[in-house]
Amino acid sequence: MVQETWYSREENDLEKELDTSLDSGLSEDKAEERREKYGKNEIESGKAISPLEILVSQFKDFLIWILLAAAVVSIFLGQVVDATLIFIILIANGIFGFVQDYKAEESIQALKDMSTPSTFVLRDGEKRKVDATELVPGDIVFLSSGDAVPADGRILSQENLKVDESALTGESEGVDKHNSVLEEDTPLAERKNMVYRNTTVQRGSGKFLVTSTGMDTEVGKIAESIQESERKDTPFQEEVNALGKKIGIIILIVSALVGLAEFTVGNSQLIDIFLASIGLAVAAVPEGLPAVVTLALAMGSRKMVDKDALVRRLPVVESLGSVDAICTDKTGTLTEDRMTVRKVFYDNMEVDVSGTGYSTEGEFTLGGKEFDSSRIEELLTCGAVCNNAEKGLDEEGSKTYLGSPTENALLVSAEKAGLDKEELDNRYDRLGEVPFSSDRKRMTTVNHDKENDRNVAFMKGAPKEVLGRCDRIKLDGKEKELTEERREEVLDRVEEFAGEALRVLGFAYREGVDEANPEVENDMVFLGLQGMIDPPREEVKDAIDDCRNAGIKVVMVTGDNKETAKAIGGEIGFKSDKALTGSDIDDLSEEELAEEVEGVEIFARVSPQHKVRILEALQSKGFNVAMTGDGVNDAPAVKDADVGISMGERGTDVTEQTSDMVLLDDNFVSIRDAISEGRGIFDNIRKFVNYLLSANAGEVLLVFLGSIFGLGLVLTAVQLLWINLLTDGLPALALGADPKSEGIMQRPPRPKSEGVITKRMLTSIGGIGVLMAVTLLPLFYFNRGDLQQARTLVFTGLVIFEFVRIQAIRTRYDQSILTNKWLIAALLGSLALQLLVVYSPLNSYFGVVPIALSGWYQIAGSLVGFITLTYVFVKLEDHIFQEKH
Repeated sequence: MVQETWYSREENDLEKELDTSLDSGLSEDKAEERREKYGKNEIESGKAISPLEILVSQFKDFLIWILLAAAVVSIFLGQVVDATLIFIILIANGIFGFVQDYKAEESIQALKDMSTPSTFVLRDGEKRKVDATELVPGDIVFLSSGDAVPADGRILSQENLKVDESALTGESEGVDKHNSVLEEDTPLAERKNMVYRNTTVQRGSGKFLVTSTGMDTEVGKIAESIQESERKDTPFQEEVNALGKKIGIIILIVSALVGLAEFTVGNSQLIDIFLASIGLAVAAVPEGLPAVVTLALAMGSRKMVDKDALVRRLPVVESLGSVDAICTDKTGTLTEDRMTVRKVFYDNMEVDVSGTGYSTEGEFTLGGKEFDSSRIEELLTCGAVCNNAEKGLDEEGSKTYLGSPTENALLVSAEKAGLDKEELDNRYDRLGEVPFSSDRKRMTTVNHDKENDRNVAFMKGAPKEVLGRCDRIKLDGKEKELTEERREEVLDRVEEFAGEALRVLGFAYREGVDEANPEVENDMVFLGLQGMIDPPREEVKDAIDDCRNAGIKVVMVTGDNKETAKAIGGEIGFKSDKALTGSDIDDLSEEELAEEVEGVEIFARVSPQHKVRILEALQSKGFNVAMTGDGVNDAPAVKDADVGISMGERGTDVTEQTSDMVLLDDNFVSIRDAISEGRGIFDNIRKFVNYLLSANAGEVLLVFLGSIFGLGLVLTAVQLLWINLLTDGLPALALGADPKSEGIMQRPPRPKSEGVITKRMLTSIGGIGVLMAVTLLPLFYFNRGDLQQARTLVFTGLVIFEFVRIQAIRTRYDQSILTNKWLIAALLGSLALQLLVVYSPLNSYFGVVPIALSGWYQIAGSLVGFITLTYVFVKLEDHIFQEKH
């Protein structure tokens, strides 16, 4: 799309230029044609994954180049077979590393693709929800508070629309928008009738015509995605990287000592000593460990999507394992998020409403008898007109209500009384709106009533807030003074409704107003109440119990009435005897709140600012907190939480962008499942870090001790590299597919300061390495008269020992070998390759011979010794560290 001065042109010109309809939008067929022409609405995020670069990077390590150089030298010295095998094994290792890295990159990219936001668009005359990447020039898009603007466009209509354009212009102040024509020379920062991709709506609502998408947007011009932050190493990777470097230095020193010892007291050829020393370093330095960790995190994160938890940042997997407090919203997370109006209070009458969900089938009854709903029409009209919900299509094309659950419920209750939304919109032209915010707790619209030729303001909101703006009440068809006694009667009814777990809204009106501003929200006439139910999700109580069994404190933080919060909380297992409100929090100092917060499970009538204070109070007491949020004002609390969780269905784009994880179904159960999966992923990373490092320690100590004791080179370079390929390959990767331990949610959270590698793991790595060496060295010693036979027994024994080590690690997590079919296949496949090398003509190339039955007896004896010593060592560890994992 050629860039135009869209901001300086009349709407009818834009309609013609973009070949669209301002009344009905594009047709789906035309939108598809334009997608083929302009491509997807996305910013090219830099250079794509290059498989060739990933492959080449596998051979950039300095040690590998030294080994290759030594192999070339050995060819000239006549050792062609050894050199060829070194080349083959290094290439095989490189290909395996390439597969790991490439899959990790693919997984990370897939997670980014899943994070694509959706938006509401007008297509074929109907409002529908679509993926933001599907937008094309000519589309008409709806905006509301908290949305990220998905494309550049010209504003067609707006209500108090204010947009944060700091990401594009650098201006920290939000920009108030309008839909008037501007001069052609208006600079970008002053184009107040335009909205731009990657900016965010601070308040209000609006509708705009898409003029540019993808790389044609203002953001696209500078060829970078402002919202995408640079990918950094996770704490896992940094920790493992640092450890890998330290181990690498130690192994290089040990390798040098091995070479020096062999040169001084041994009788091996100089080239063999050099190859073995460098081969040991290449095989034992865990240079691939960070890549394995990345792959495990990325693949684990993709697995979590199946549990309806989309991880936006890989480090969250680490944080999930140490979460010991969850602050969760009530509506939609603990409840079904499908509001249904059950009671209406008007003119001192309490009317019951039947029906469930968004079905318009239902009846009004008073005292159990049929009730004429026209008598409460004024109240129901207020709820339907002061309302931004609409009828439309969901992503599957089914008819639904497009709005918040509360506003949807008000539309449904009006339609049950025969009040049609379209007819009401035609009668009441909206002149303006004072939008709802979590601070104001109310919303007001100013409308022109065509039927009576008058302007009227309608308000809905928290009953106390609405009552506070009223000085009259509608009774017996007349406006009467709202006395203190009448005010208390209404508030008593609010408490009564709330005690029945109903969410209660108050309604009011005012005639003779001219424009929408906060001033119209005074001297209003109170109409009545609507109480709606949002029942708890059936599965939530068990999920909360699971979290508590796992040592996690669960706290409900809601904007609802205290009595409603206590009623719902009591149903699903919260301690409802003590609950704090936002007003209570205001009365407490930081120190007092920190003392109170540990004993409270329900916080009601809280604002986003209160959420931040609750979060900080919990963190000050040492809790690692997961915090949910959906509204734009929840972003600070979500951002500052140890794990920030946004809502995928009802959350705003702003909150999603600051969060670590998105609940795709807004269900608390998914938080429980995500923590469980996160713990499982963390366990698996610990398993193969432990396995790889202890196996490498065993190899290094075996060769080192053999040289120090004057036994010569226990293993050759080719044998070391082969062991590295067999044991560090498929078996290690298969550990990443280990299922979660059955009791994973019965153990307490991991301390926040505890990393992947603990003191116990380091002790285990060193101890097991020593045990491998001391139980295998006798095999070599007692068979040293036949060097090939001795090396063959140690060569095969070490492979078997390392495979046994895998199950020893898994036993600590109460997992039998039968629980992971991939691991069984990997171990059998690797063992088959080892036997192929020993018993086929390949054995001459590896410097080994077929093992006789007596040799297997010796290996079995050493294995029994290793298993026995390992058992004793683990029991000693248990006693010292007083923990299982």
